[in-house]
Parts: sequence; structure tokens; C-alpha cells
Amino acid sequence: MRLTSFYPVLMTEKITETRDFYCDHFGFEPTFEADWYVSLKRGAWELAVLASGHETIPAGAGNPVQGLLLNFEVEDVDAEHRRLIVEAGLPEALSLRSEDFGQRHFIVADPNGVLIDVIQEIPPTGEFAEQFTDEARPS
Repeated sequence: MRLTSFYPVLMTEKITETRDFYCDHFGFEPTFEADWYVSLKRGAWELAVLASGHETIPAGAGNPVQGLLLNFEVEDVDAEHRRLIVEAGLPEALSLRSEDFGQRHFIVADPNGVLIDVIQEIPPTGEFAEQFTDEARPS
């Protein structure tokens, strides 16, 4: 199989609020909008929002999104923390911290409760440094 695209689709009853959240706070822009579906794009990254009860969803499968964590890797997590938490006032689901497994990060939630882990890779410490392959080891 040769993929030409891959992106998550968030099923929700909060189409407008979800669109606005990702556009206002994460720089996505709509590329298609209907009352039941919004396609968002930021550079090469895509995200879509779909009405959970839409007829294209198989019967019984149209539950609003839950239990999802999106990772947004950034160059400067401290700057993003200031922008999103201090300046924009988004509530933190997890406070800014550095982890031994090689991440400095914090977590916010979108209007549906989808968690967004804003991450900057840092060098792992201790036993975690040994668990990375040479190609994947953060520097």
C-alpha cells in the first residue's frame, strides 16, 4: 500500500468549537467546511472534525471522540506553554515538566476532552537512554 495522506478525524457534536480551538491555538486553517465536516490543515499536517451522528458513519460507531491523546512536537515547549497557558488561559491537564524518558511537555484538552500533549524532545536519562534505537535517540 502506498499512502498519499494520513490524518485523524475527531467525531464530535462540537464542530464549530473544535474547529475554532485548533485554528485559534494551533494555527490550523480550514480547507473545507460544512455543517457536518471540517477539514483543517497546517503545512503538511491535517486534522478533520466530523459530526458524530453523520450518515457516513456505520450504525453504532458514531460515538463522540474519547480516550484520544494527540502529540504536538514543538521546538520550544516553554514558549508554547507561555502562549497557551499563561497568555491564552487554557487550563492545564498536566503541568509543564521534564521526563526521564526524553520529553519536556505539558497537556491541555480540546473542547471534546481530547488531550493534546505539547512536547519538546530532550535527552533521555538513565535506563531510558538505552531503550532508544540509535536513529531515534533524541540529542
